Amino acid sequence: MTTTSIEVSPAAYDELAATLRGDLITPDDQRFDEARAVYNAMIDKRPAAIARCRDTADVVACVRFGRTHNLTLAIRGGGHNAAGFGVWDDALVIDLSLLRSTTVDPDNHTVRVDPGCTWADVDHATVAFGMATPSGFLGSTGVAGLTLGGGIGYLSRRFGLTVDNLLSADVVLADGTLVTASENSHSDLFWALRGGGGNFGVVTSFTFRCHDIGEHGLIIGGPVLYDLADTAEVMRWYRELLPSLPEELSGWIGTLTIPPAPPFPEELWGRKACGIVWCYTGSHEKADEVLEPIKAFGSPLVVGLHEMPFNVLQTAFDALYPAGLQWYWRADMFEEISDEAIAVHCKYGELLPTGHSTMHLYPIDGAASRVREDATAFAYRGGGWAGVIVGVDPDPASAQFISQWARDYWAELHPTSAGGAYVNFMMNEGEDRVKASYRGNYDRLVQVKNRYDPDNTFHVNQNIRPTTRGL
Repeated sequence: MTTTSIEVSPAAYDELAATLRGDLITPDDQRFDEARAVYNAMIDKRPAAIARCRDTADVVACVRFGRTHNLTLAIRGGGHNAAGFGVWDDALVIDLSLLRSTTVDPDNHTVRVDPGCTWADVDHATVAFGMATPSGFLGSTGVAGLTLGGGIGYLSRRFGLTVDNLLSADVVLADGTLVTASENSHSDLFWALRGGGGNFGVVTSFTFRCHDIGEHGLIIGGPVLYDLADTAEVMRWYRELLPSLPEELSGWIGTLTIPPAPPFPEELWGRKACGIVWCYTGSHEKADEVLEPIKAFGSPLVVGLHEMPFNVLQTAFDALYPAGLQWYWRADMFEEISDEAIAVHCKYGELLPTGHSTMHLYPIDGAASRVREDATAFAYRGGGWAGVIVGVDPDPASAQFISQWARDYWAELHPTSAGGAYVNFMMNEGEDRVKASYRGNYDRLVQVKNRYDPDNTFHVNQNIRPTTRGL
């Protein structure tokens, strides 16, 4: 059902534009290049038109228009998607980025969020009340994409994944109707939305459960950095320590280059390192006792643990990774950090190709691992880590270089993995990788797809193909 923009007349687009509260941007508009740009500058797609929606009615109009004219639909929220699925050649892009409101209910510990919000928007709203909902690790990440893929973040050990805290979602379906999905309404759709990506419709509102964190939103967090030569020792210590820590404390580990900017000491700028970024959200009275093991280990180059509002930690790396860099992603899930894997991390940590390129391992244990594997579409619940390797650089001339480093790294590391990956970290890697990432939940996802999107209207994603008909 994919066609090109040539088959849709300008008059038809004029009719669509007349029905929208938002703007319809076509290739002859001077705003087109800016509007089609996404976070990953390695993505260069030319859609047929971009609809900057102002409300749910605009979304409904766009879905119905796309269906009527057999146009591919691409859904853009925060624009962070690794594979660039927020735009697509010859597609009608349903751009939700103008839908940015949040509504906090402090008494009931909930927040209602529009689909164009970033996590910085949400944290700004909730931390003011001493609360947060589990999200990711960058404030600039879009709420919609991260949520629909699962949502791994600093709070996952204590409060579960983002999807474990999703209470309901308003969804525009492939036929243009609007439904609310929750445990009590369209429960099969609600199950699929919690990890199944954008396969089932366009979410126009999320409602999340919030949790009190730290001391009225003040947490203790920051990086502890070690010499790269200590990577093997640090990783062995970390893999044993983390499961034993109180769930109020979490930390991801990676290999990286120390940024050439304050607050890092100037003599360390540009130095390759092994780092753990910690986040403690418990009582500050217990902080010294809880944090003592991580302060006492090894010979760190930097111990950057400080009291700060949770949203400050969440946005700490946003300036380092602005939109418009070249990105190449490879990812896997890991049930353990094996000695074999550590050897690979040491090898490719030495070979980090640029200052922005990095490898991270994010823990999935504690509360996140106590959820049954079939309770949501997100399947990797047995404990372990979500790993990601990213080649990143501002210069387009580096694209091949950083991509090859990531591919080589992944090829050597993959045999130590659990087989699939966190879908939010995947490029456009094919059906087998999608199936591996959903494990035993894949067949049920196909059944939900058959019911809600039998024609595969929503296929610009980590696609779950319907068996009824469609692409």
